[in-house]
Amino acid sequence: MRNIVLFSGGTACRTINIALSRRQVHLTRIVPAWDSGGSSKAIREKLGILSIGDIRQALMTMAHGEGRSGDIVRICNTRLSANRSVEETSAEFEYYAEGRHPLLERMEAGLRGAILNYLKTFSTTVGKGFDFRNGSIGNFILTGACIAHNGDVNTAIFVFRKLCGIAGNVWPCSLDSDLILSATLKNGNRLAPQDVITKMSDKDAEIGIRAIELTRKQGLTPSANPAALEAVERADLIAFGPGSFYTSVLPHLLVDGVLAAVERASCPKVFIGNILQCRETLGMSLGDVVSAFGDTWRAGDVETSPSLQVLGNRLLFPFEKTVGIFPYLADDLPKDGAHVTMLDELEDAWNRGQHEGDLVADRLLAIASADEAARND
Repeated sequence: MRNIVLFSGGTACRTINIALSRRQVHLTRIVPAWDSGGSSKAIREKLGILSIGDIRQALMTMAHGEGRSGDIVRICNTRLSANRSVEETSAEFEYYAEGRHPLLERMEAGLRGAILNYLKTFSTTVGKGFDFRNGSIGNFILTGACIAHNGDVNTAIFVFRKLCGIAGNVWPCSLDSDLILSATLKNGNRLAPQDVITKMSDKDAEIGIRAIELTRKQGLTPSANPAALEAVERADLIAFGPGSFYTSVLPHLLVDGVLAAVERASCPKVFIGNILQCRETLGMSLGDVVSAFGDTWRAGDVETSPSLQVLGNRLLFPFEKTVGIFPYLADDLPKDGAHVTMLDELEDAWNRGQHEGDLVADRLLAIASADEAARND
């Protein structure tokens, strides 16, 4: 069974994740540990732990792809009300934490007890007055498991996977809880943290990003999660993307140990280009994005330039076209000519601007097969 490793964010590679989970592969998702927004922001600020939102999203995607749609997955996918008062939403949380939800009532006693224990642990730790609005029950369970296991995120993920019956792995790129992502624009202005970059103004998006930086408090170096490095070491194929380029894909290379591990891995490395531009890449083409990836790679403590197979979406029209407010990513070739670029029609026919998961999964497995055949010749 092939080991496939995907470096991306929480949602952009969802269709690819699902498609791979339905094939005979062992899939590992490596997700950001520097997310500073969303419903998990309140948890991170209250408890000082790394953001678990992307982890939970990736685990739920893995569960869906593996056909795990039982009661526990439904509970973990539940989100509390966003438009009620703090007091009302706290009472809504208690409805779950006390086991009164019908899905919890009908669960096997041991499973139900574990979930309620983690919810109680979370509730006790955050104390009264916590803002549960728009919060994910899955985030609360996963955080409760982390607290119950002495802050060990990897153990919490392992337990969460067992509760949900998930076979694939999801690991944060780093276990550091104080990571701060910042971006320097082409005019020298600086944006931080991650959620500020993601929500940059139209004016800043037009200026564009020149560079990003991943830092820790007190000048410490961001360090890689050993579980993520082990997955890279065993990989038969490593893919970067799709996802928000400057906040979900590129920062992985800035975590100490990741770049060296990827370079050492004797397997194909694939860069999956986005279908559309976004605020972070406005005005950029596929070639521009891959060149920026290569520049960051070469700036790291490695001995070689990246040898990437670039998988990009072929455009079928000779004029600019948009989905919503964002244009398609132009399908030009990387300017350094150091990569093998494969253009194909990868857009989902029913969801414009998104990848057709099965098509991309087939291309990735074909690359892995070709590499295996070449090794055996």
